[in-house]
Amino acid sequence: MKFTLGLLAIGLLALSGSNNPGDNVPINHIQVIGSHNSYKRAIDPKLFKMLQRADSAAMSKIDYSHISLTDQLNLGLLDLEIDVYADTAGGKYAHPKGLDWASGQPAYDADGVMKQPGFKVFHIQDIDFRSNCPTFKGCLQELKKWSEAHPDHKPIFITMNAKDEVMKRPGFTVPDKFTSSIYDKLDKEIADNLGLERVITPDKIRGKYNTLEEAVLHQNWPLLKQAKGKFIFLLDETAPKLGEYIKGHPSLKGRVLFTNSEPGTPEAAIYVMNNAKKQMPQITALVKKGYIIRTRADSDTQEARANDKSSFDAAMLSGAQIISTDYYKKSEHFRSDYTIAFAGGEYFRLNPLFKPAK
Repeated sequence: MKFTLGLLAIGLLALSGSNNPGDNVPINHIQVIGSHNSYKRAIDPKLFKMLQRADSAAMSKIDYSHISLTDQLNLGLLDLEIDVYADTAGGKYAHPKGLDWASGQPAYDADGVMKQPGFKVFHIQDIDFRSNCPTFKGCLQELKKWSEAHPDHKPIFITMNAKDEVMKRPGFTVPDKFTSSIYDKLDKEIADNLGLERVITPDKIRGKYNTLEEAVLHQNWPLLKQAKGKFIFLLDETAPKLGEYIKGHPSLKGRVLFTNSEPGTPEAAIYVMNNAKKQMPQITALVKKGYIIRTRADSDTQEARANDKSSFDAAMLSGAQIISTDYYKKSEHFRSDYTIAFAGGEYFRLNPLFKPAK
């Protein structure tokens, strides 16, 4: 972004939401750009080279990293992705095995936070374990601190993966499975460290309607000005993990996160459709009905390496409200001019599928 005086003024207005006629649109009538695996730091070069020799194709897909959550929010990103691993007893991920596979790596967890009970935040156990906020508690506290400093910020979407996949090769740490009771702890961690007063929950959208989907189809999303200072969490999972979160909570009653539930189900509200080039007609139809759709501009570093923005172009045209990228800034891992932003270097705009409110 060019920091001319005029653009700086526009950016400040966008951040504060002051005197902005777009504040009167519902939040499903906007488009935002955010980051994928937002917490991720680079794999240490010594470990990366060792892993690359074993599987260069796989390693090329995870050869990216991000600045801190605070720095991303300061840039204007309005969607973050946070992956969590359950660690009820603490210490399960305090010494990743990758530290022993390549000598000379920097120290890990010098403050001992990984030894404490609670959800941990990183990409892949034992391999891609360095994180700008290694505990979910710490991530939430960072979000709260930023939000308190910017009380009029636009709503921020937080996409979450509940990570419990077992690696196909032996010798890797086996994650704990996500169950309904583990999800209860996840909800509580958000309530305790961010505060539910800062969260737009499914209950708030469902309101008087019988199901969450019914509310969505009746356009019961809040206006942008009503959503200032708020966060919206989405659990991006499928069965059976999705069912464990919904169990005992029909239409997500009493739950904190929205779920990636298929349209036509009582819990449907925010849905993930990551291939805008192939799914554009379906995305557009669902957006017009009232659903919020999350899609991606790029994945596995492929578009960035080829400087190919066709997926981003499709995402914008589709009307998907949330567009995720690894490249709001140029890659520091390989040469490419690929970056993702709306016109003028912005990460927010009114959705072109809808006419702005007068």
